[in-house]
Amino acid sequence: MKGFTSLIDIAVRYRVLLWDGTRTTLFLSFVTILIASVLGTFLALAKMSKLRPLRWAATAYVEIIRGTPLLVQIAIVFYGLPMMGIRLPSLRLGDVDFERLFSGILALSLNSTAYVCEIIRSGIQSIDRGQMEAARAIGFSAPDAMRLVVLPQAVRNILPALANEFVTLIKESSQVSVIGMAELMYAADTIRGNSFRPMEPLIIAAAIYFTMTFSLSRLLAFAEKRMGKSS
Repeated sequence: MKGFTSLIDIAVRYRVLLWDGTRTTLFLSFVTILIASVLGTFLALAKMSKLRPLRWAATAYVEIIRGTPLLVQIAIVFYGLPMMGIRLPSLRLGDVDFERLFSGILALSLNSTAYVCEIIRSGIQSIDRGQMEAARAIGFSAPDAMRLVVLPQAVRNILPALANEFVTLIKESSQVSVIGMAELMYAADTIRGNSFRPMEPLIIAAAIYFTMTFSLSRLLAFAEKRMGKSS
């Protein structure tokens, strides 16, 4: 009972900090999945291209990103790019540090793009080749056939996998706390330092992460079920 009271006390006392961290986590995840969906589509098309250099470059990118830890990629973006003369905007407005925000979004987007690429590629390849051939036979160019015929059908197949990637991003965004990005995990660490209570903030953060991912998973499952009925 005492432990539960302590959890409630921490949650109420630091509710603003927890809320701000939760909003930042959702914002990071949402922006990242949008960027990764666009870049992943182009990367998937490049990986299926008939041009070998383009196909090799896309394959190399996917394998390197998927074969290295996200934490290392975040560190390279935040610490490595400035050392190479590539500086991200260092503007700060109120509590928002745009350098850390852009670094977090960039690192997460570069990572997620590799996974989204494979999701989209598998979705495109799941469409019968006859669809492309039929579109070409009635006068569509190859790009138009891909954009207007194949991709719309592939999207329906890959929506569950893309939704799962979004859920994964919510959890993985916690790793940008290592560069001082004020998301939910960073908020929990701040509360631990201020309250001198090591466990309660982590339990609260875990509960918030679970609430976000479980709610999103149920919502997406419902949407998928409705789409299945309407097909």
